[in-house]
Amino acid sequence: MLKQKVLETIEKYELIKSGDKIVLGVSGGPDSIAMLNILNEIKNEKIINFDFVTAHVNHGIRKNAIKDEEYVIDFCKKINTECFVHYADIKKIAKENKKGIEETGREIRYEFFNEVMKLTNSNKVAVAHNSNDNAETIIMNIIRGSGTNGLKGIEEKNGIYIRPLIKIKRKDIEEYVKQEKLNPRHDESNDDNIYTRNKIRNIVLPYIEKEFNPNILEAIERLSVIAIEETDYIKIKTKEAYNEICIEENENEIVLDLKEFNNKEQIIQKRIILYSINKIFGNTKSIEKIHIEDIIKLCNNNVGNKFLCPNKNTKVHVKNKKIHIKII
Repeated sequence: MLKQKVLETIEKYELIKSGDKIVLGVSGGPDSIAMLNILNEIKNEKIINFDFVTAHVNHGIRKNAIKDEEYVIDFCKKINTECFVHYADIKKIAKENKKGIEETGREIRYEFFNEVMKLTNSNKVAVAHNSNDNAETIIMNIIRGSGTNGLKGIEEKNGIYIRPLIKIKRKDIEEYVKQEKLNPRHDESNDDNIYTRNKIRNIVLPYIEKEFNPNILEAIERLSVIAIEETDYIKIKTKEAYNEICIEENENEIVLDLKEFNNKEQIIQKRIILYSINKIFGNTKSIEKIHIEDIIKLCNNNVGNKFLCPNKNTKVHVKNKKIHIKII
């Protein structure tokens, strides 16, 4: 029973607790409608004492988008839950910001979810990623040459964001909405194989499942779990090492002990650099493998008063037996 599987995920990863108020991101497709319907049942049956509202973004791309919006609004009325709707011209915004449509759409969705969360005094956002989404993401990351972090895939919980369906296969969700006669909307753009994710979803994964491993989703899930465990362990060790060698830190600069840095194993050195940059900027975008290697060489050569700028905002300066990582 799908509801029981979702409950097991919620309990195992502590996704929903008594007193929570959650914003559910609902597109109108099978995944989000299944999530909405199941969580509504859990709420009404008082299995967990929580509340929720829904949030829907009309991306203004597909001709059927307005029908998706109407469907979500009507569904929410039937189950007597509040629904917040936002329209955004994603193509126009993407062009103005010189970003991809998919990336822009995701940014707009999460910005709106966060707005609704604040407006309704909610404390979490639930999105309807499933087991197939996780496998697709990991394969995409491998193709792009991702490191260990990319093998983690989509986690069950990431801060305020929770994913109650992440352990559920897409085919089981589709069977569920059919049995429950929920009549979800179909996003025809998911059938267009010009997009990388759609190629993986519609061609690559089915081929692997048929020709090599019928249990490929479970295999990728195991890989994901191992990657999460090992990455979390390395995070702990990185933080410990950083605390050992950090001399000074503020919002604009981090100063590390050069000698102690050079005494660390290279895998920890790499992580310390990324950890430091992330601590200042909140992310490590545009910092690539070659940049990290160049910074380590600069530090290991121990030549005074030399610096590197891995991007236009970051300066790594070695002087007076110290490593200065700063905003410029």
